[in-house]
Amino acid sequence: MSMMILAATAALGLQAAPAAPMDLIIPELPGTAGDPTCGGNAALAAQAFCVSTTQAAMQGVADQYDAAFRAQGWIAASGEANLTVYVRRKEGGGCAAFQLLAFADPNRPAAPGAAGYFAFATIPGDICTGSPTAAAPQ
Repeated sequence: MSMMILAATAALGLQAAPAAPMDLIIPELPGTAGDPTCGGNAALAAQAFCVSTTQAAMQGVADQYDAAFRAQGWIAASGEANLTVYVRRKEGGGCAAFQLLAFADPNRPAAPGAAGYFAFATIPGDICTGSPTAAAPQ
């Protein structure tokens, strides 16, 4: 079974919801569970869909999500140590985007069996420009 975000919430750190629904299928992976509290972070829970797993499993789960998103046509366009931005071209131009944030509770010691979390949130608007502008003749 998969969880589908049809009208996902706004990007992490933003207050407004996206203008249009985004078709993103988040697979339900073994060893993960939906976490409506986002690890007890109410502000994040109001803006994202979260799942929990163990810290030991996080890299493997992230790899499985990445493969699932690539199979849906999403491209990992940007990222840092714990944040990846995925982009997909829309028919008619422009792009849809979402971000995946991996995190743990900073108030608890890191441990293989301790909880780790993934937060999924759309990035509202179109993050891609339309077609490239032709250079003006000189």
